[in-house]
Amino acid sequence: MLTSSAARQAFDLSREPASVRNRYGMTQYGQHLLLARRLVEAGVSLITVYYNLMFPRLLINNQPLWDTHKRNFMYLKDHLLPSVYQPISVLLDDLHERGLLDETLVVWSSEFGRTPGLNKEGGRDHWPGANSIVLAGGGIQGGQVYGATDKRAAYPTEDPVTPGQLTATIFSALGIDPTTQVDDQLHRPHHIADGAPLTQLFGTSGGQ
Repeated sequence: MLTSSAARQAFDLSREPASVRNRYGMTQYGQHLLLARRLVEAGVSLITVYYNLMFPRLLINNQPLWDTHKRNFMYLKDHLLPSVYQPISVLLDDLHERGLLDETLVVWSSEFGRTPGLNKEGGRDHWPGANSIVLAGGGIQGGQVYGATDKRAAYPTEDPVTPGQLTATIFSALGIDPTTQVDDQLHRPHHIADGAPLTQLFGTSGGQ
């Protein structure tokens, strides 16, 4: 990536028309997603975009914005969700319009869920029992919901997905056999995924 002129040029967002930049939103996250699309076009095979905005006026006890241990609903409604819905939807539309979505897997996730109940500060704390992840493109059939939780979104009740299954599904979408085994420096074997891919998520019409 460092030696490719195409990849280096992808970082120059001034090459994009103002209308495109405004479509993604003139925010750090919006411009990062635009950069991600440009890197896809430049042939970069793996891209990670973090939501790492840290506005001093919005910090909660010096915690990252999405760590809503206080005033969960206010922060989600007024600040967090509006800041991501536009650029993410534009990214998917942009990839589709350029014929790149079927060959690009987009994974939107966090590391854990949030408690089903509120704490005394009106916030939701860390919760490993259930979480939601969005997959788009890369052959994933759009418009489906896989799995379900109880009415409090506390625990899976239908088609629970393990981290190993998710990893295997991502490898499968990338054209990598999830049963592949690699050896470490001590020649100990390791599987790249501990689970079977969710083949039912893939459709014949790609990610649309």
